Amino acid sequence: MSDNKIGTMAWLDLSVGDAKNVKSFYEDVIGWKSENISMGEYDDYAMLEPSNNEAVAGVCHAQGVNKDLPPAWLPYFLVADIDVSIKAVIAKGGALVSEIKTMGNDKYAVIKDPAGAACAIYQKVTL
Repeated sequence: MSDNKIGTMAWLDLSVGDAKNVKSFYEDVIGWKSENISMGEYDDYAMLEPSNNEAVAGVCHAQGVNKDLPPAWLPYFLVADIDVSIKAVIAKGGALVSEIKTMGNDKYAVIKDPAGAACAIYQKVTL
C-alpha cells in the first residue's frame, strides 16, 4: 500500500466481531477479493485489489492481538523510529493504546491523539 515513505499510510485494518461477514460485505460493495490469514483457531482476511491481487487492507476478528480495538478502520502510518514516536505521543498529550507489537520484523503500536482519534504507527525494519 505504501512506497515506504515516512508519514505515508502503510496499511489499513478493520477489527470486528464477525470478520467473515464483514469481509464478504466489502467483497460485494467494493469488489475486493479476500485471502484467508490463519490466526491459529480462526482466520482473519487480507483484502486484495481485484485487478492485481495486491493486499490493500485487512479485516480482522476483534480477538487475540486485536481484542481491544474498536470496530473502526485503523490506518497505520510509517514512522522512522517507533520508540521516538511513542515518546512524542506521550509528550504531546496522546496515549498509547497498545504496547509495541510485531508483524514479521516490523513493529507497530496503536495510539490516540490528544483529541482521542486512534491510528497506528508502523516502523518497517529492514534487515
